[in-house]
Amino acid sequence: MKQERLRILGALVLTAMVSSFGAIPAAAQAKLVPGKLAGVVRDAAGTPQMGASVELISEAVGVAATRGYLTNTQGMFRGDKLAPGFYTVRVTLAGFLPTLEKHIRVASNLTTVVRIELESMFASLDQLRRMPSSSTAEVDDWKWVLRSASAMRPVLEWVDHDTLSGSTVNSDSGRPRAPRMRMEFTDGARRPASASSVDSSPTTSVAYDQKLGGTSRMILAGQVSYDGDSPAGGIATVWLPTGTLSAGPHTALVLREAKLGPVGPTFRGIRFDQGGAVALGDRTVLRYGGEYVLVGLGAAASSLRPRAELNVRLTDDWSTTVVFASMPNGPGPLEANDAQPGGALAAALNELDAFPALLWRQGRPVLQSGLHEEISAERKVNTRGKFQVAGFHDDNRHVAVFGRGNNDLPTADYFQDNFSTGFAYDGGSSSSWGARIAFREKLDGDVELTAIYSFGGALMPSDDADGLLRDVLRTAQRHSLGAGISAKVPGLGTKVQAGYKWVNGMTVSSVDGYGESLFQMDPYLHLVVRQPLPKFALGRWEAIADCNNVLSQGYVSTNSRDGRVVLGPAFRTFRGGLSVQF
Repeated sequence: MKQERLRILGALVLTAMVSSFGAIPAAAQAKLVPGKLAGVVRDAAGTPQMGASVELISEAVGVAATRGYLTNTQGMFRGDKLAPGFYTVRVTLAGFLPTLEKHIRVASNLTTVVRIELESMFASLDQLRRMPSSSTAEVDDWKWVLRSASAMRPVLEWVDHDTLSGSTVNSDSGRPRAPRMRMEFTDGARRPASASSVDSSPTTSVAYDQKLGGTSRMILAGQVSYDGDSPAGGIATVWLPTGTLSAGPHTALVLREAKLGPVGPTFRGIRFDQGGAVALGDRTVLRYGGEYVLVGLGAAASSLRPRAELNVRLTDDWSTTVVFASMPNGPGPLEANDAQPGGALAAALNELDAFPALLWRQGRPVLQSGLHEEISAERKVNTRGKFQVAGFHDDNRHVAVFGRGNNDLPTADYFQDNFSTGFAYDGGSSSSWGARIAFREKLDGDVELTAIYSFGGALMPSDDADGLLRDVLRTAQRHSLGAGISAKVPGLGTKVQAGYKWVNGMTVSSVDGYGESLFQMDPYLHLVVRQPLPKFALGRWEAIADCNNVLSQGYVSTNSRDGRVVLGPAFRTFRGGLSVQF
């Protein structure tokens, strides 16, 4: 009996030992060690691409979670603590086709390295004409990509059957290439009554893109006017070490000289602009920059104008942006213009007109200046639009006020325009809080809609007519509502950009000037038309017309100790001519 019990006890002990030894490998196998995935994103030329959006999608059944990353300045991204298995990597970046890499295996306790090459939009015209048939990418990614920053501007615009905005096709080799030269023959002023603006006279502008080796580029731009009594000209150089404005660093130097009338003084100005971007982790991008401006008109005036923008991608649909910048002047920061039609060449030409407004105060020149602080939240709406809510604060030191008057105004405070009765005036300081709601959506075809509501401070005249004009002006809160449309006429290829901004009450300065520059929404009715011309010479020719405040609205007549003047937030102006790019 004892032997039988001993046999049973020994069998149980042996069974337990065998089970425990068998369970150890099974438990070790069940506890999987996470793996890692690292990669680099480059273009066809081998240039690292910063700011690319990388989505990591697990191919495991029942696992729908995705992870998002942003590439750093070396074009690299890294994902840690990944469950072993197969993944799909989806990469999107403004100006490139979305790229998918499937069946990438992540092994336990190992780092898998992938190299992803992005294909330029301009290198796949035939593919762009038809939607990819087998792809898990969003249906509109192949033809429209939005910038991840707060500007919300489309970076791809279809121009005609054989070109894209900012690119032409080399018919000899059949491969697309970016234009190397852009010329404009225009007449008219974008911003009258400022010596830093392009004069209201026939003007020729040229920009040339020169490669310096590797990915580095230098863009040279020049402008000269033909007015015999008030000749003017300027030159600009833009250096792009990485070959792109939107992501890499850039350095710009602008020189301008203009004679103010047959016997007037000569304006001389210099601008030095430096900017760039840096990735802080996988979801944060810091765009920084600043410019130093020095002008001389009998006496010297200078201004240091910093700017910084911190963009944080919270989720795939939500992002937030914090902005600290000087009040914009002209077409806005250099890097923002790279997304506009014409690309870097047009951005270099805009640099010639990007000086802040020159004002005159107590016999000495001053420059328009001010600071803008803003925090905004932005949500992606479907795959075609974005919705933005922002709160901001404007602190202006020298508000530029434009108007018209007679020649009896004091020359110590009024900077007279040589081509009209217009003048620029230092309206003094102004500080206000405001808010903005904006929505932009890309519709089918080449139609884009923009709607903006802004609430902010602007200068308006008071009833006191005994003091100086700047003492008559005071800050008042105003509502504004703007709507714009950008479209291309089928068949004709005409590109039209029209918008209207309404303000509830009289103002003599802009309501939300930063938002106007951001969304290209000038006060009242403005219209831009670009009409491609039949091919009759080398290059691609266009007729251009840029009209501002077409209905001459918003003018306010006021009296001060200096006399009676008519002020307004925007002049009615026209600038037109021809443009050609090779």
